[in-house]
Amino acid sequence: MVDFTFHDESTAPEESKPLIEKSKAAFGRLPGLHKVMAEAPGLLEGYQRLHELFVNSSFDKDELTVVWQTINVENECHYCVPAHTGIAKNMGVDDAITEALRNETPLPNARLEALRSFTLKLVRDRGFVADEDVQAFLDAGFTKRNVLEVILGYSQKIMSNYTNHLAKTPVDPVFEKFAWSKAGK
Repeated sequence: MVDFTFHDESTAPEESKPLIEKSKAAFGRLPGLHKVMAEAPGLLEGYQRLHELFVNSSFDKDELTVVWQTINVENECHYCVPAHTGIAKNMGVDDAITEALRNETPLPNARLEALRSFTLKLVRDRGFVADEDVQAFLDAGFTKRNVLEVILGYSQKIMSNYTNHLAKTPVDPVFEKFAWSKAGK
């Protein structure tokens, strides 16, 4: 097994030190994911920037959560599912939405289910989403901008999910109570 370094201010590459400070300022602590990403300053900076852009997209808190958690669950990210469970709680997302996403059960409304379905098609089909699936997403009340913003969210999540898979990032203590594993695994 390859061991990845979990950096802090004293061990991180010089270019990552301001990024670590930015993470600490944003979260009040240094998330484990960011400790690993600090090894590659461009990765950490890119992740931080994509996070900012996605949070400031046209999606509301429920929709952001649907995109994030749909991808996290599909990619079986042991770190991101608990982290985004806690983030959703802090954002005031209804627990029914979070639990449906974690357990891959129906969401409380058709609009959110359409968002999950489209996001899954995008991930599973590697972007080759059929026209009728895009149209079904648009017919559910979403826009072409939303289509592209799902790609933005996926871009952020692929960075974190894959980093966590490779580094086997331990779940941060603050999120341990939300531990998760894919049903049937």
